[in-house]
Amino acid sequence: MSDVQYRMNRMFNPESGRCLDIAIDHGFFGEKSFLQGIEDLPSAVQTLADAAPDAIQLTKGQARLLQSSGGRERPALVLRTDVANVYGAPLPDHMYDLTLPNPGLAGVQLDAACVVVNLFDLPGRPAVREACLRAVLNAKVDCEKYGMPLMVEPLVMKESAKGGYEVNGDLDKIIPVVRQAVELGADVIKADPCDDPSQYHEVIQTASGIPVLVRGGGKVDDDELLRRTQVVLEQGAAGIVYGRNIIQNDNPAGLTRALMAMLHEGADATAALALISAS
Repeated sequence: MSDVQYRMNRMFNPESGRCLDIAIDHGFFGEKSFLQGIEDLPSAVQTLADAAPDAIQLTKGQARLLQSSGGRERPALVLRTDVANVYGAPLPDHMYDLTLPNPGLAGVQLDAACVVVNLFDLPGRPAVREACLRAVLNAKVDCEKYGMPLMVEPLVMKESAKGGYEVNGDLDKIIPVVRQAVELGADVIKADPCDDPSQYHEVIQTASGIPVLVRGGGKVDDDELLRRTQVVLEQGAAGIVYGRNIIQNDNPAGLTRALMAMLHEGADATAALALISAS
């Protein structure tokens, strides 16, 4: 077993082999709408940590909120290490993706189980794609120095009728970027859902044995979220990374516990929905 795997063991449940990572790193991106539900971040972190997901995704400036509380049973830290300005509407003239210096070292210093870097595929923005490729390549070198797992987040986007970008669920677009992330040395993949979740096994196959965690994307109702989760788990996903769907929920702790039951106890979407109501 490699030293990278030692850290990854802190993210993945030893019995199910799956992971629920709750992303609350949205303040990094400078968009006010992303702050809904996490205006009081210390309170949000405490609420979610008490619900005991496998991991919580935070930035260097806010990782202390998780790492300074609790004991050895607290959720693992997944450290966001790059910031981009691709989410606004209207889109800015100049778009970027910037990465922390020495992201692997930053992960070690904050006792993270993993660091995460984006790999954007944006229509008409090859410079952003190039910046992401450089970031992933540099992060891989630094992570290898310290035995720090690298999560790569391939994000395929399309122009939205409302302005800005939205997730592109086209499987033919998702697969090549996921494969590129694997070829670049990702230890974990955080990938978009596709339009037809029943085809997600093709993404899993593309990852060539690297665990795939499925992004939640934009906010949907609980029933749809749980049904989609059930399908991608059946398709072979190693877990999920949900953010706004949990933090903007009326009962984030209840939803967290319901999702954990799906990942680790085999609960289906119907049973999980009942768990939310009972929390």
